[in-house]
Amino acid sequence: MTSPASTAGGTRVSMFTLSTFVVGSMIGAGVFSLPATFAESTGVAGALISWAIAGSGMLMLALVFHRLAIRRPDLDAGIFSYAKAGFGNYVGFFAAFGYWASACVGNVFYWVFITSTLGSIFPALGEGDTVLAVVVSSVGVWLFFLLIRRGVRQAAALNRIVTVAKVLPIVVFVVLCLTVFDPAVFAANWGGDDTTGLGEQIRATMLVTVFVFIGIEGASVNSRHARKRSDVGRATVLGFLSVLAVFASVTIVSYGILPREQLATLRQPSMGGVLQQAVGGWGAVFVGAALIVAVLGAYLAWTLMAAEVLLSAARAGDLPAFLRRTNRNDTPIGALTMSSVLAQVMLVVVLFAQNAFDAALELTSALALIPFFLSAAYALKLAVQDGGARRTRDLVVAAAATIYTAYLLWAAGLTYLLLCLVIIVPGTILFAVGRREQRARVFTPAEAVLFTLAAAGAIVAVVLIATGAITV
Repeated sequence: MTSPASTAGGTRVSMFTLSTFVVGSMIGAGVFSLPATFAESTGVAGALISWAIAGSGMLMLALVFHRLAIRRPDLDAGIFSYAKAGFGNYVGFFAAFGYWASACVGNVFYWVFITSTLGSIFPALGEGDTVLAVVVSSVGVWLFFLLIRRGVRQAAALNRIVTVAKVLPIVVFVVLCLTVFDPAVFAANWGGDDTTGLGEQIRATMLVTVFVFIGIEGASVNSRHARKRSDVGRATVLGFLSVLAVFASVTIVSYGILPREQLATLRQPSMGGVLQQAVGGWGAVFVGAALIVAVLGAYLAWTLMAAEVLLSAARAGDLPAFLRRTNRNDTPIGALTMSSVLAQVMLVVVLFAQNAFDAALELTSALALIPFFLSAAYALKLAVQDGGARRTRDLVVAAAATIYTAYLLWAAGLTYLLLCLVIIVPGTILFAVGRREQRARVFTPAEAVLFTLAAAGAIVAVVLIATGAITV
């Protein structure tokens, strides 16, 4: 039934398919929430600066993945293998498990968003946080489990179709909004909240931009399936530039439709409220249908990536052997099962969250930042060690990506970083089991210190949650 299939005989896909992994994983629920989410924090000026910063920073990160794919073609699964190669086994596990948890929590966000959207028609679904909403979402989780286990090639083919199907409605949204764009409304929305400075407004949008750009590493994570190694970097840059244009356009045109105060109070998905104002009631229905297609496609891409990261970490001996198993369709069945189980558990947690939408969004972003930072730091380490004509260019790109991801970690705030430790630290049990199965030492002295600090942070977070100092 299962075997540790070799990558040499695995499924191979084209550069276009790799780029759809990038676009498909980035264009999900986040883009549909941009108008209200940005308007809550800032006006046009702040939004333009935020997208300029995020676009420049993420471009540097995209170029980092591009260069690492060429420089280290032996490293599959991207962010996990980069962190491991640069900083050791436990840091590699930290990146892999954090990224995997980010993908699973992000998938829960997708189901919350779908059921919240349907809640406007079926009130029993509420804001995606009712018992019925969790039941509906749970059925979806396991239906996708059955679909993906049939094989990567079939899932990738479906992902190509869904990616095109979800990009087109967003382009239509932008075009329709431009036909009724009001320059006077746009000008009135230029400034943000008078009670906060521009710098604080920009910082408030940073986790939002991280969330919508998560998936930029989609081609790197699935690199074991690439026909040519050079396709990985090209697909990453192409996918990123396409998505940046879409995200920035959706945000900016919305400021020309409604006053910022009204944008900020729109029910999510706020793109529906904007289009309803622009073209009438059918606009909200159109956006709702597009959202469901987009989110289901993103869920497919993210479930594939979550399983791939666990598979690579298990094959490297940093996670238990059961996660190395693949079926005859080249699907990492052990990793896929574990991913689906965590998504199911997190759906139950949603019932007790005060704000399931915001909590899932921000926790997903914070979890993804750790492997992003480690990948950029590894590229910087290689650039410092390197020689030749390209050294200066690689050094500048890697340094910019490292500084940007470090800034994002600061912008995330201590609360969400501590919550990340609550999820990652218990997973160290799996790391220890994997290392013991390899008859290898669990921690080096430096790794033991890192684990002790991380465990202390997790304990602090649990205490703060128990005392009500941190709410989820």
